[in-house]
Amino acid sequence: MEHHDEHDLGLAHDLKAMTQLASRRRALGWFAGASGAAMLAACDGGSSGTTSSTSSSGTTTTATPTPTASATATPTPTATSTSSTCVVDPTETNGPYPADGTNTSSGATSNVLTASNVVRSDIRTSFVGSSTTTAAGVQVTLTLTLVNVNAACAPLAGYAIYIWHCDRDGKYSLYDLPAESYLRGVGVTDSNGQVTFTTIFPGCYSGRWPHIHFEVFSSLANATGGRYATLISQLAMPSAACSTVYNNATGYTTSIRNFASVSINSDNVFGDNTSAQIAQQTPVMSGSVAAGYSATAVIGIAR
Repeated sequence: MEHHDEHDLGLAHDLKAMTQLASRRRALGWFAGASGAAMLAACDGGSSGTTSSTSSSGTTTTATPTPTASATATPTPTATSTSSTCVVDPTETNGPYPADGTNTSSGATSNVLTASNVVRSDIRTSFVGSSTTTAAGVQVTLTLTLVNVNAACAPLAGYAIYIWHCDRDGKYSLYDLPAESYLRGVGVTDSNGQVTFTTIFPGCYSGRWPHIHFEVFSSLANATGGRYATLISQLAMPSAACSTVYNNATGYTTSIRNFASVSINSDNVFGDNTSAQIAQQTPVMSGSVAAGYSATAVIGIAR
């Protein structure tokens, strides 16, 4: 009996078998694609940013990705303004020359807070007693913004801030200069938590970094009553401004030598503060010796 190998059944048989095989493969491909897409969709839960479909010709196409929520969300802005970032100012000594009723000078207690005209924006002129001397020096317009650290740095209105500092020779009124009362004054914060003073750039005396003292009171009534301060602290004058003023302005000669021998890190007031505290305690200044300077600083308290 003649035996025929199954691999040699003739051309017609082979063509028929190839056609049937191709049809089965297309069907299997279609079902595999459909079931795979269904499985992917089920795993994705409908949140996938990419979808796939298969055309009737068997060609797979990819749709444009759908952006996810994280890709379209507005980025959180970096905190760069004083209204969005703040720290609690450290408590500092009010020093030996506060004139706030806490100490004496030449046997008498000095307390400018009880003076009827202590509330003033321009503090360059003496206002207690008979003297009306105006302190000489480079003009500084200082704006302080008082904020509540516990309420996202919200401004605090209606608070009183008392500031004082030495003159360009490093001397304090009512103490080194008993007849003078300049470079002292109180201001009340407005709806923006701000108060502005016109003063001069303080000199640098031996052993201390150049600074401005301040006391914060919860109300003007508390300020003028004295000894009710919510915060007693100091501002550190910027190093670059100190160098410029002391080396270029008239009357600051003694400050040149004193400033060369101090540093903010070794200062007995600022030296133990954190970098964030010192940054906030240091006013941002712009201007010149000839035109004067504008300065701004944030004061943070926890309410």
